[in-house]
Amino acid sequence: MKKYLILMVLVALFVSMQAKKLPEKNDVLTIMTKVADWQCAQKPSHYVSDWVNGALYTGMMEYAKIAPSDKYFDWLKQRGDEAKWSLIKRRKHEFYHADDIAVGMMYCEMYRIEKNSLLIEDLKARLELIIAEPSHVTLDFSKHRLESPAQRWSWCDALFMAPTSFAKMYQITGEVKYLHFMFKEYKATTDYLYDHKEHLYYRDSNYFGNKEPNGQPVFWGRGNGWVFGGLPIILEELPERYCEKMWFEKMYVDMAKRIAGLQDDDGYWHASMLDHKAYPNPETSCSGFFVYGLAWGINNGYLDRETYLPIVLKGWEALTDAVYPNGKLGWVQPIGESPVSTTKDMTELYGVGSFLLAGTEILKLAK
Repeated sequence: MKKYLILMVLVALFVSMQAKKLPEKNDVLTIMTKVADWQCAQKPSHYVSDWVNGALYTGMMEYAKIAPSDKYFDWLKQRGDEAKWSLIKRRKHEFYHADDIAVGMMYCEMYRIEKNSLLIEDLKARLELIIAEPSHVTLDFSKHRLESPAQRWSWCDALFMAPTSFAKMYQITGEVKYLHFMFKEYKATTDYLYDHKEHLYYRDSNYFGNKEPNGQPVFWGRGNGWVFGGLPIILEELPERYCEKMWFEKMYVDMAKRIAGLQDDDGYWHASMLDHKAYPNPETSCSGFFVYGLAWGINNGYLDRETYLPIVLKGWEALTDAVYPNGKLGWVQPIGESPVSTTKDMTELYGVGSFLLAGTEILKLAK
């Protein structure tokens, strides 16, 4: 009996310590609102359906679902109306580009709320065109630019931009062709760019064999952040009996284990995954996606809470430290395709999107 009481006291103490570390829900909502409000108040810096908006719209949509005000839904509707709920127009041989499909996630989510087929009409037409006339060009990125403008998902961040909308379109229509095409192309990209030893993706084939100053391979933080951030979105859309769901689950868990071990002492991840010394400043867009993905794994039973919760909470605290008093999120790497040093004043739309996605999962963990 005495041993039992001691055990109960120790368990209670452990639970109490964990609870003290968890943020308050009101605190999480407050800083998410501050970040969202700051971004909504800015003049548009990119065309409304440009890929840069894809992650922002996705994060803003998830926040709008839980926000105490409808103004974020209104903001997203205004952006969609401005874009006429269409993708960027391309010539026929260019319509495969994954960048154009990034805003499709928000279109699909808004359709689920509004039940207005016009919101996904252009997206659906584009996806069906791609499935009907699939590209067979090489995934070799160096040759890509000579023969075609990215007709395949030949760069790793494309795995956030396009497959997510294919998965959502399956759930909306019930047509399995969207999943079949999505898996075929996702696996082709993974077979080509994924390093099974490091459990990370090369940005594209131009980085095969490249080394950082410390001799490690070049694995771009933001690129891997987009891949990891896309996996929970895809997994939530896949039906339980889908034959390839276990493939995505294994990919998610393997990446989660590797990513968790690459967090720095302050709670951030960096522009280069394996050389923090060469890029000592934090990079918050990838950090946001990593916190989002890891927190989602805890909330959905994929990751052990005791192991991963300290990593997630440390990451969230670091992200909140990167927010200016006015709500601007700093330390975001600018648009590019390789690791670049950041400064505190740097921000970009996709950084805000990943921050809001992270916050929605942190809220589920919070007190």
